[in-house]
Amino acid sequence: MKDTNINRREFLKNIGMLGAGALMAASPWLSAFSEVKHTQKEKCRLGIIGPGSRGRFLMEFLLQNEKAEIVALCDIYQPSIDKALELVPNAKVYTDYRRLLENSEVDAVLVTTPLDTHCQIVLDAFDAGKQVFCEKTIGFTMEECYRIYQKHIQTGLIFFTGQQRLFDPRYIKAMEMIHAGMFGQIAAIHTFWNRNGDWRRKVPRPELERQINWRLYREHSKGLMTELACHQLQIGSWALRKLPEKVMGHGAITYWKDGREVYDNVSTIYTFDDGVKMTFNSVISNKFYGLEEQILGSKGTVEPEKGRYYFETIKPAPGFLQMINEWEQSLFETIPFAGTSWAPETAAENKGELILGEIPKTDGTSLLIDAFVEAVITGKQPPRIAEEGYYASMLCLLGDEAMQQERTLYFPDEFKLNYLNHTATNSATV
Repeated sequence: MKDTNINRREFLKNIGMLGAGALMAASPWLSAFSEVKHTQKEKCRLGIIGPGSRGRFLMEFLLQNEKAEIVALCDIYQPSIDKALELVPNAKVYTDYRRLLENSEVDAVLVTTPLDTHCQIVLDAFDAGKQVFCEKTIGFTMEECYRIYQKHIQTGLIFFTGQQRLFDPRYIKAMEMIHAGMFGQIAAIHTFWNRNGDWRRKVPRPELERQINWRLYREHSKGLMTELACHQLQIGSWALRKLPEKVMGHGAITYWKDGREVYDNVSTIYTFDDGVKMTFNSVISNKFYGLEEQILGSKGTVEPEKGRYYFETIKPAPGFLQMINEWEQSLFETIPFAGTSWAPETAAENKGELILGEIPKTDGTSLLIDAFVEAVITGKQPPRIAEEGYYASMLCLLGDEAMQQERTLYFPDEFKLNYLNHTATNSATV
């Protein structure tokens, strides 16, 4: 799949869909590409607020899009500016984002700053008439997320969030299969994201510790919940097409006792109205199992990150192997054991099937960025994309708050959205 010059028809073909109907029902935000052929000569002029490592990562995709032009940069940390200028040497440079917002040449901004600064920058950008892409999590608190979303609605300006899985072909196809009932009734969703590292960055001077390692301090970040869980919790509500009602969890610092204030391991359980549970677990002192979302249905299981699915009933073994297995089983059944502990229910030998027939070369980031550019040029907000980012942010913040208070918390009714012409993540919010 090409990362640039996306053709919507080719995109549908590449993810194996027979038609656009089911795809658009599950992923209506792909409508951003509906007019791609009619915007070839248009330009989207962008300002990057916070061109640190994540900001420059997104800039790489913008530079591959002939419709995007990065015209301005803003950061208070000079090394980040210097590295960004290597990519766009002619961009104007600012140390105050408000001056960048005054630049009439800027149509839209990418906000990739520390989490605690998102809200004011985004609100000011909307007030300045700029279209906005904001990295997840969009706000530092649930109240901030709500203010950002309401400002987006009030201004009518484009608002995208950094939920790249919405544009990942593996996830799009997996959701279409889930919603079509291929895996039966969804019974549980297990998500996890594990790493092995201290999550620190080198600091040239001690006084810059909190500025550079902001993810480790509660005044700037909520740690694993806002940096990682935001992606995976959105997958759960996307699969079930509703919000969980409540969450409980626990977090601790058990390994990286280096002065950090955010947890180095977390476990949360989100419960839906029908009793289905969605878990999120993360540790950063063991990476063996990596990251994955395991969506468990009565007829099968989906692992979108691996790009595979598995049906509960698999083909029987070849005749000879089946005979050997039966012989072994009959032998062991004649030997007395305490109970049935000798035959635990271990995972089935099932290699599964590829969701797309091959693993795509994109995780959705290139498509997400290109969709934002298209939306800015056309001035049309794709359905549900702002809402998906909003709810993902709210869920991870609610989970963090449940851990802080050490009690079960319910999703607040006052933060459920009510908007027209939108199939809500939770039908109760319409």
